[in-house]
Amino acid sequence: MGNEVQYILESKRLVWLVAVVFAMVIMFQYFEFPYGDYVSSSLFSAKKTQPPVSGSLQYEASPKSPKSLDNITLFDGSNHTNPLDILEKGNKIIDNGDKNDVEVKHNSTVDKVQENGDLVTNNATLSVGNLSINNVSYSTSQEKNPDVASSPAPITPSTSIVSISPSMAIFDNNTSKADIGAPNSDHNKESATSQKIHVKKPPPMGDVVTISNMYDILLYNRANVRSMKPLWSLKVDQELLDAKYQIENAPINDNDRALYPPLYRNVSMFKRSYELMEKILKVYVYKEGERPIFHHPQSVLNGIYASEGWFMKHMEESKHFVTNDPKQAHLFYLPFSSRILEEKLYVTGSGSRDNLVQHLKNYLNLIAMKYDSWNRTGGSDHFLVACHDWATDETRKVMDTCIRALCNSDVKREGFQLGKDVSLPETYVRSPQNPLRELGGKPPSQRPILAFFAGQMHGYVRPILLKHWENKDPDMKIFQKLPKSKGNKNYIQYMKSSKYCICAKGYEVNSPRVVEAIFHECVPVIISDNFVPPFFEILNWESFAVFVQEKDIPNLKNILVSISKRRYLVMQQRVKKVQQHFLWHVKPVKYDIFHMILHSIWYNRVFRVDSGS
Repeated sequence: MGNEVQYILESKRLVWLVAVVFAMVIMFQYFEFPYGDYVSSSLFSAKKTQPPVSGSLQYEASPKSPKSLDNITLFDGSNHTNPLDILEKGNKIIDNGDKNDVEVKHNSTVDKVQENGDLVTNNATLSVGNLSINNVSYSTSQEKNPDVASSPAPITPSTSIVSISPSMAIFDNNTSKADIGAPNSDHNKESATSQKIHVKKPPPMGDVVTISNMYDILLYNRANVRSMKPLWSLKVDQELLDAKYQIENAPINDNDRALYPPLYRNVSMFKRSYELMEKILKVYVYKEGERPIFHHPQSVLNGIYASEGWFMKHMEESKHFVTNDPKQAHLFYLPFSSRILEEKLYVTGSGSRDNLVQHLKNYLNLIAMKYDSWNRTGGSDHFLVACHDWATDETRKVMDTCIRALCNSDVKREGFQLGKDVSLPETYVRSPQNPLRELGGKPPSQRPILAFFAGQMHGYVRPILLKHWENKDPDMKIFQKLPKSKGNKNYIQYMKSSKYCICAKGYEVNSPRVVEAIFHECVPVIISDNFVPPFFEILNWESFAVFVQEKDIPNLKNILVSISKRRYLVMQQRVKKVQQHFLWHVKPVKYDIFHMILHSIWYNRVFRVDSGS
């Protein structure tokens, strides 16, 4: 009898143990344990669960009602906004923008994720918010491409789930969950960017480098190029590293009323970076250098070189950013004017700028002998702000390691380095006493002119523009230089009355018309191959400007009229919103052009340091 009881008890224990094991297997199959994707099979499925494919990412959809296209889940305009999700009510256009929290549930292999604007898909790319995913053959617009959705490309299934926020990231086919990294336990807020990203090397630059290609190059340089390791460490080195970490892990924040998210590549990173700049950045301004080439901004506060004069003025007068102790400085400013350097030292007709270069070299020798700051970092924490066309070549020979803020920002020109150098806005200031004079323009309904350009025939592009469009079409007001008028009223009125303002390059890629167009709330049309637009690291230029390649000048009107009225109104509103970043004030204000120039310099410095610097 006792043996039978013991046998029954042992049988019950065995059954209980089997049940517990069975329950654990079921739980393991149906709950998301970390890396639970690697379970090879299911007791209830004839199919084996596939291990994650390298580069396969799945984006979780937000809790809105989605539209489903086979195994891709997208959101239409009623669920999430994008650049074309606009409500037109009378003359009022409501632009809801590209929210940075847009997410896509997607099961295909991800080849590349990059920042982009509109909700557009085609045979190559799926773009939502700030993300674009290649190798997807679905289209959300049957009108644009009715045949795409009927013949999808093979989709590689994946069960891995990785949280990716819309950021400035590029993933190649070798990127896996392990490559991305886990968030630091000390930072519990949702991050605006991934922790660690492997960036694919961009292809060699062709004759024309598009804005998208430029951004790929920028990301690659940022991930792979570092400044010289300091010869000895200071507290400021760790402060830069801490700032870099905080920017890369910025919590998603698009609630700042002063910052309109669609204008930025990543508004959260920009906001955090700007906050840190205001909080910790210190700049040492060298006192050496004789006037007027050095320390004399008053001579360049008006005209097309005004950016270098106004920046010098505000920088030297700043009580917030300037420090008198070089050991406390994160950046060192070389306060010279490239315009006055040319004006005072260039020998007309000589064809040689050697004496200008030698003058800068002598200045640096003086700095290096008197201070140890230059030698400690090889000049990588030093910067200059120069708007003359010659500055790119002149400074490349002696200041190549410095961060150079240059108006002549040609990505193909030898020496301009994306990720180190900064595109300086070329601003035409007509009144130093009131740099905001004539600010603004007419509302869209009172802009009867389709496109406007007027200027001297510098370079090869402008003659081509006039050949095809001068006196050819009443909608296209394309002129040579307009007759002089008091206060340049004719030119300004044309800008205020035009939908699109043509910004055609002159001898070099830069033109003051880019900022003038924004100043007068006219959508810029940039015709200048390989031009890096100002604040390129931060601003999403394609959301408020049009880029036309030089070869497409004969087709210029067709390009402009193909832009819908709704899209134009969105872009024009965004020009008005981005305007704050391109304005000089007698006294600097938050987010203005002075702070934006300084921020781009700070931003590039921060992202060129690492644990070895």
